[in-house]
Amino acid sequence: GTVIYEKDPDTRRSPASITKIMTLILIFDALENGTLKMDDLVTTSAYAKSMGGSRVFLEEGETQDVETMIKCIVIASGNDASVAMAEHIGGSEQEFVRQMNERAAGLGMQNTHFVDCCGLTDSTDHYTTARDIALMSRELMLYHPDIRNYTTIWMDTLRGGTSSLVNTNKLVRFYDGTTGLKTGSTNAAGYCISATAERDGMELIAVILKGKTSAERFQDAQSLLNYGFAAYALQTVAPETPLPPVPVQLGTQATVQPVLGDG
Repeated sequence: GTVIYEKDPDTRRSPASITKIMTLILIFDALENGTLKMDDLVTTSAYAKSMGGSRVFLEEGETQDVETMIKCIVIASGNDASVAMAEHIGGSEQEFVRQMNERAAGLGMQNTHFVDCCGLTDSTDHYTTARDIALMSRELMLYHPDIRNYTTIWMDTLRGGTSSLVNTNKLVRFYDGTTGLKTGSTNAAGYCISATAERDGMELIAVILKGKTSAERFQDAQSLLNYGFAAYALQTVAPETPLPPVPVQLGTQATVQPVLGDG
């Protein structure tokens, strides 16, 4: 919840498939309130099948359970799986998107508006910001921790092993402590990522938008995470326990005494 570095955090940009973070929030909300179960079967409509971009090639009438659909969304960024889940939960993608925008408003995402559930659109009416992405990433990771069971998978299979799922987030394989979360790329959005990682009990979120290349977004996310882990640590103390003095360099005194703020 603490911002330790930011640049253009409130500039509205296209989020591409990072949109699916909000789709996943609504899926896990439904699982939590009992209106959805992991073993429920979801049927793919002709509309869901028609999705382009990243997809897992669901056929019209094909059924998969909710857990499989979550894997398709999280690991392979399946647009077809996202729409199938949106229709299953909301009755239509339009209604589901209305719920996405309502949830975003409730999180204080003041510069966000969704027009689809997967980010495939290049519409200028589909936008968010780095700050708002951080807010919804935090919501998903903090209040639906089971998402890590899927965001940390590097490879899996579908349809009894006949299809492969490979995580679009290369940090899962190459960056120590990675817990998620979601990549995205379109011509309008460039290369994007909301990357989460945890070390020594402290979890950080790094959001990169409009990267020039796929490799650049991963490198920039790593740079932000490296900075956070190098410069900060999570320290839990009782309210009545004084914090240790912090050494001062090039100051007028050797140390300064930090104090706990509200919360």
